[in-house]
Amino acid sequence: MHSEDSLSGKRIGVFGGTFDPIHIGHLILAEEARHQLRLDQIVLAPAGDPPHKPDNPISPLHHRLAMCRLAVADGNGISISLIDAERPGPHYTSDMLRLFRKRIGAEVQLFFLMGLDSLRDLPTWHEPEWLVHNCRLVALRRHDVKIDWAGLEAELPGVRERVIVLDMPELDIASSDLRERVRSEKPIRYQVPREVERYIGEQGLYRS
Repeated sequence: MHSEDSLSGKRIGVFGGTFDPIHIGHLILAEEARHQLRLDQIVLAPAGDPPHKPDNPISPLHHRLAMCRLAVADGNGISISLIDAERPGPHYTSDMLRLFRKRIGAEVQLFFLMGLDSLRDLPTWHEPEWLVHNCRLVALRRHDVKIDWAGLEAELPGVRERVIVLDMPELDIASSDLRERVRSEKPIRYQVPREVERYIGEQGLYRS
């Protein structure tokens, strides 16, 4: 399933990111959120041109999409949307979710998945107030990130009651580390799905 037109259910979780590459940490996060919040679908929304990473070049979109499709090929409650990838930039999360909301309808409950570090930095995002008031924010707990709730609430009134913090198996895996491991000719097996590992090798990604 690769279109929001074919989504079913009333509780949809959206997980945005560059996914360069997608790894098992992403997939565990998505599955835990789907299970714990009883979501009908998790939608991966690969970013086209993230405005917060102008100095960190990312792989071409077609490679990142291909890896995402390989990672969720079994269709187990996780689909892919091109809603962010196919629109002109800059690619702000609020714009993506506003467009997503318009397509799926007002009656659907929308949950946006993010890391706890992203929640900590939310006041620096584009239109954070819109995000707080128009979708439920789902943050995944991390032992190395602490949230100053009083400070966050002072900058974004009402944010605390709009955030769900989930516990999940914590894996210290990052896409940036995986790219460096490939450059250094170190193994990434078991850190990414097998088909994604094969694709990275066949396409020569992250070698230089």
